Amino acid sequence: MSTGTVLPNEAPEHCPGVNSESAGKASACAGCPNQNICSEPKGPDPGIQLVKERLSEVTNKILVLSGKGGVGKSTVTALLSRTLAADDSERNVAVLDIDICGPSQPRVLGVADEQVHQSGSGWSPVYVEDNLSVMSIGFLLGSPDDAIIWRGPKKNGMIRQFLSEVDWGKLDFLLIDTPPGTSDEHLSAVTYLSKAGLSGAIIVTTPQEVALLDVRKEIDFCRKVNVEILGVIENMSSFICPNCDKSSEIFPVTTGGARKMCEDLRVPFLGSLPLDPRIARCCDEGRDFITELPDSPALKASSEIVKRVLESCKQQKQ
Repeated sequence: MSTGTVLPNEAPEHCPGVNSESAGKASACAGCPNQNICSEPKGPDPGIQLVKERLSEVTNKILVLSGKGGVGKSTVTALLSRTLAADDSERNVAVLDIDICGPSQPRVLGVADEQVHQSGSGWSPVYVEDNLSVMSIGFLLGSPDDAIIWRGPKKNGMIRQFLSEVDWGKLDFLLIDTPPGTSDEHLSAVTYLSKAGLSGAIIVTTPQEVALLDVRKEIDFCRKVNVEILGVIENMSSFICPNCDKSSEIFPVTTGGARKMCEDLRVPFLGSLPLDPRIARCCDEGRDFITELPDSPALKASSEIVKRVLESCKQQKQ
């Protein structure tokens, strides 16, 4: 056996070593508990370079995160993407839904019945508007009721495909809607985007402490994996009655809400979004709330948040 060969624990006799080209493939590897690990490709994941090349014409790549489920992250992603696209017809925006087990963007954006087509240049995203497109595993399911029961490696492979095999074209913004937490999908996205110029992350929360506890973990995750935090959005900060326009507090702000948390953790606060049940209804039915509800307080707040996001992205480029 050559000098420098590294043997895994519980290695069988005649083990070729983990640095060998035959690691995990030799006859001596049969039955070894480390066979799958040894047979994995060595060195950097080639998908990282593929993603970098595919997204070379995407100016801003933004992760939309939330430590807590149920804070309206997917709705906020749809709100931001529609606002960005509606504000400037020359601005090209896309949404990538990597919530593998709970894809919702096809329904929220009103394209649930569409199908993904493949060409020589890759998968074509589904267009919501002339300058707004979306890609989601929801388009690939036989039925919206189908459960996706996948382990981490298969999720990882799907995310790599979405980032490297979708023909995104030239985009100003790619918003990546993620599931709650700090697990497989998040690590995969950050890894594959590590060389592609990830602009940063927008974190969504609601005002109550039970949500903020998990959002603090999300902020810590971003810092540990070196992802710039563009800011925090406080969703459902209040309830606006569609009949009388009266504002009511739904969630108790016992610790100062997202604004106070941002001050304590020194991260930007992008703004608050009130809960408008009319927007929730539009999302359920896949209707365009931008054109149907131009007077919505949530849309006015969204426009202000988008201005701050644009400014943050501009500062990053300087």
